[in-house]
Amino acid sequence: MAIPDFQSIMLPFLMYAGDKNEHTINEAREHLAAQFHLSEMELNELLPSGQQGVFANRVGWARSYLKKAGLIEYTKRGYCKITDRGLKVLSQNPTYINVKFLKQFPDFFESGYFAVKKIKENTDTGIETEEQTPEEIFEYSYQKIRQDLASDLLTRIKSSSPGFFERIVVELLVKMGYGGSRKDAGSAVGKSGDGGIDGIIKEDKLGLDAIYLQAKRWDSTVGRPEIQKFAGALQGFRAKKGVFITTSNFSKEAEDYASRIENKIVLIDGETLAQHMIDYDVGVSRIASYEVKKIDSDYFSEE
Repeated sequence: MAIPDFQSIMLPFLMYAGDKNEHTINEAREHLAAQFHLSEMELNELLPSGQQGVFANRVGWARSYLKKAGLIEYTKRGYCKITDRGLKVLSQNPTYINVKFLKQFPDFFESGYFAVKKIKENTDTGIETEEQTPEEIFEYSYQKIRQDLASDLLTRIKSSSPGFFERIVVELLVKMGYGGSRKDAGSAVGKSGDGGIDGIIKEDKLGLDAIYLQAKRWDSTVGRPEIQKFAGALQGFRAKKGVFITTSNFSKEAEDYASRIENKIVLIDGETLAQHMIDYDVGVSRIASYEVKKIDSDYFSEE
């Protein structure tokens, strides 16, 4: 079964609390996971940030919406309980509870605590059947912005000169902690032109080991023969580590070959290159920054 959207969790959550006992969010989450027959894989699915599970996030927001509507209350740290209003709602045997349903309660309506993006509305019932939580909207929107930016970066890189591409590679590796100074790294890249090696860069600032580079500003897929050629060049230099960077992608055969040989060769395709450039502020500038915060429960604990 697919992970239910957070509105579909509201009624089952309220029904679970209908025993009038206090419950923790973990207890509710375990009960609801069993009720929705979620698999281990579904329970382990994370939001794009990787910081929280999708199902845990949706259960948390279902609880928050029910609380804002006055159907449940927080009794003590980490615990909630159904209210008289919640019991009255259950006595009416509702077939669903969603944002539209909760708007009938003044507390909820006045809070302005509404989901900001409706995904789909069932035309037969008028019920909003899919809706993202605020975190999901924020994170998926952020990922979309990153993807668009990465695409634009790749377009710019492919239209640049080979020399400029080399400088991009140098600056990125230096910002990632390799190559010592930019001057040291830059003097190595694109200078040897020997045996399929485009450059040599220090693995650390002390130069205890070296990484051999191959950089291809290509549009076509890099196949296994190119990786074999690079591996052979590494052996010629008695080198154990190499990085092959391209603006395109690698074939499955190339990836399989790189994973099986003794030499450690890291393959960086165009998408990965662009994402690293975004992470390390190469060729991009920051226009806005947002911090997402939550309540510090320890701060408000009086125990």
